[in-house]
Amino acid sequence: MNFRSSNRVTEVASKRAVHSAFAWLHGNPKTIMDWQAELTAIPAPPFGEAARGRWLAEQFQAIGLQDVRIDALGNVFGSWPAAGLPAASTGPVVVLSAHLDTVFPAETPLQPKVDGERLEAPGACDNGAGLAGLLAIAKAISAADMELPAPLIFLGNVGEEGEGNLRGVRHFYQQDPLASRVSAHLILDGAGEEAVVTRALGSRRFRVSISGPGGHSFSDAGTPNPIAALSTALASVAQTQLPTEPRTTMNFGTIQGGASVNAIPEKVVAAIDFRSTSSEELTRLEKILRHAVEEAVLKSNLAAKNNFPRHRGPLGFQIEEIGDRPAAQLSADSPLYRSLLLVDRHLGLRTEPMLGSTDANIPLSLGVPALSMGAGGDGGGAHTLGEWYSAQNRDLGLKRVLLLTLTMLEEAAER
Repeated sequence: MNFRSSNRVTEVASKRAVHSAFAWLHGNPKTIMDWQAELTAIPAPPFGEAARGRWLAEQFQAIGLQDVRIDALGNVFGSWPAAGLPAASTGPVVVLSAHLDTVFPAETPLQPKVDGERLEAPGACDNGAGLAGLLAIAKAISAADMELPAPLIFLGNVGEEGEGNLRGVRHFYQQDPLASRVSAHLILDGAGEEAVVTRALGSRRFRVSISGPGGHSFSDAGTPNPIAALSTALASVAQTQLPTEPRTTMNFGTIQGGASVNAIPEKVVAAIDFRSTSSEELTRLEKILRHAVEEAVLKSNLAAKNNFPRHRGPLGFQIEEIGDRPAAQLSADSPLYRSLLLVDRHLGLRTEPMLGSTDANIPLSLGVPALSMGAGGDGGGAHTLGEWYSAQNRDLGLKRVLLLTLTMLEEAAER
């Protein structure tokens, strides 16, 4: 372990302002829970996060963050500048983020129920805990009147869940001028104080559509059948051997199409999900899928042409990518990973590195040191109407987040 890194964590933790920030986190559980309950009452499905984003921007402003803004996609930004640096500085920055969206449709009843340290509501933990933690860290820094050695960017991003396809963080790294300056990116997602996602699980998702003229099952017999062709293609893909290492999976999630048992369908649509810790495996599976669909449609059309020359027309197909989350990994030699271990040691925590699919996939795939961690407390029932969060020991998780963030700011200042 690098001695300088170890010494840096100890130095940061010993500062009076850090003690004051820790005291605020410990002494204000109701304020943090009130934020969490209020934000979970605001619907935020993927592509519908605007109202929650406006609420977050208002809280950023009330806390005193600078340069509060909402970008074209709906990402919400605020920042603490570095002490003694001009506003136009172009040096390294650290990003602390949490996603705004939930998996629940806009019409889902949201009636947060608070009972002491427990909050029950859809999205209470994922990602009510992360967003409340984001605000708590900002407020603790403000309350402690802390001077930062490098700029800290707070980001509430859209589009982490499902077909949001990480669009918020992806947009930030593709379009925002700050992206090229990021030296470390810490992501708050859900509850917990020991687990941390350092390996990004990659995924590729596709929507396959096969269409044709359709017709009556008897009088138009011989017209190629989209469901039959798709079934042939999926059966072929299902025979693919998947490696256990790198771990790779496939799933045929939905199939929709057809109107009646005695009608040749005009269209069928399927959604397919491939996941792997290897980008190469994901590319291999995409090629297999495309080949299987093309071959199944070609054979269906040839059979119809040869056996039923008067059929009503051929099949066509479309393969649309609906999700792409790159696989990547935080190097164990990186200052961020080393600092995480030291912070956990300092706080008496057991580091639990995990594999997951989070906003960290994007920066990690670009070579930016990043990880996804809980914002303290406990939770359960994620992605269900019975979701809950417990704030017991939340302050320990938030101390971990703050100490790691401050340590990475010191690292950024040295650069």
